[in-house]
Amino acid sequence: MSTPQRLFIGGEWVEPDDGHYDVIDPATEEVVGLAPEASREQVFTAAAAARDAFAAWSRTRPEERARILDAAADIIQREAEPYAALARAESGATTATARGMQVAVAAARFRRYAKGALEPVEQALPPQISAAGPMGKAGVLGAIAVRRPVGVVTCITSYNNPWANPAGKVAPALAMGNTVVVKPAPQDPLSVYKMAEALQEAGAPPGVVNVVTASGREAAEAAVLSPDVDMVSFTGSTLVGQRIGEVCGRGMKRQLMELGGKGAALVFDDADLASAVMGIGTTFSFYSGQICTAPTRVIVQRGIHDRLVEALTGYLGRLTVGDPAEPGTVVGPVISAAHRDRVESYVELGKKEGARLVAGGERPDGPERGFYVAPTLFADCTSEMRVVREEIFGPVVVVVPFDTEEEGIALANDSDYGLIDYVWSGDVARAFRVAGELRAGGVGVNTIGRNMEAPFGGFKQSGVGRDVGSYALHAYSEMQAVVWPG
Repeated sequence: MSTPQRLFIGGEWVEPDDGHYDVIDPATEEVVGLAPEASREQVFTAAAAARDAFAAWSRTRPEERARILDAAADIIQREAEPYAALARAESGATTATARGMQVAVAAARFRRYAKGALEPVEQALPPQISAAGPMGKAGVLGAIAVRRPVGVVTCITSYNNPWANPAGKVAPALAMGNTVVVKPAPQDPLSVYKMAEALQEAGAPPGVVNVVTASGREAAEAAVLSPDVDMVSFTGSTLVGQRIGEVCGRGMKRQLMELGGKGAALVFDDADLASAVMGIGTTFSFYSGQICTAPTRVIVQRGIHDRLVEALTGYLGRLTVGDPAEPGTVVGPVISAAHRDRVESYVELGKKEGARLVAGGERPDGPERGFYVAPTLFADCTSEMRVVREEIFGPVVVVVPFDTEEEGIALANDSDYGLIDYVWSGDVARAFRVAGELRAGGVGVNTIGRNMEAPFGGFKQSGVGRDVGSYALHAYSEMQAVVWPG
């Protein structure tokens, strides 16, 4: 992008008060484009624009909201190739991932919530007979529960998916009649401005969607602090989520938090080993391990421990690390030099803690430039090790052995996180029984697949609230009771 990007506030493209900063391609370390540095005042202005637009947008007919969201999906599909090229360049995702899991998923989410805008918001409740008393005469009271829009929603999104993650917030929020201020991750914000362009072309009124960016924390803080903001939807680290939660608590602002994860993959000795290896192996390849749902913590029954470690080693050895633009690349770079250093520091920590380094552990051969991390496998781990307990957010898998079902469940639950866990077993009844004992917001049984109508969110420090499918519409709405005499 040769032209410096401008902010999108109140339907206008606005020059940033504080200049621009470089967006770096993680694969080449070259400049992809110039992102705008919004001032605190500009973020407040964006929230005020969203507040001004809310009254009219919340009264817009659901059919019109659906039409705009559907049109945005059409535009995203029309521009899929340039959008995917930009996403690959700024996030480091492989071409296949940028096309299929970023841009295509974003279009699908706008399409899904075009339908969601038409879902009923009223639920009839049984009538209630009330005896005469201090509250009035005897009678029958009817009631309905109605979902109303929350108001202005700040959407703070993660760097690992600059299309699907923002779309998963913006589309259901708009479908429910909310207006939004989007604050993308500073590492790869340019795709979100393309999303704003698509919504503007689709007919979203001025102020309904606003996008602000900055390389530091000030813009995100202002987007949470603004008195015009009613709700914050955040995807990112638990530490940042806790800080946002403190601010929201003081203002009684609603929250939707999808935070960190350290997914346990509980593999029993009767499991389909090939299926388990394929699922666990996605930690190495999918976003280079930069995904909170990854099965990074393998808890394997001792009878197949050595076979699983050997199979994972073979799988890892077949992965091509390199330029994400090349067709054969499976593992691209991580998002930045700072994050590469962080992941590598965890690898060194694992060695010091006594974990056995089975594969990886050194910077890979390949491109001379770029932020690459070798897929890494540790075995002989214990639950006390920091590499087992803390989210690394890179292509690193740790393996912990267990003997009994009870011990395996205890090890899986011995975590501050609880986003998505996994169970592999040939005994489906046992797998479902074990799933019921796991303290996680989701459990995959013999699969890492997701049902995109199922609720998504975490237990413990992995988050607050649920979204995806109709649950996202519920998340971006308030319940109102309407009562009348029958």
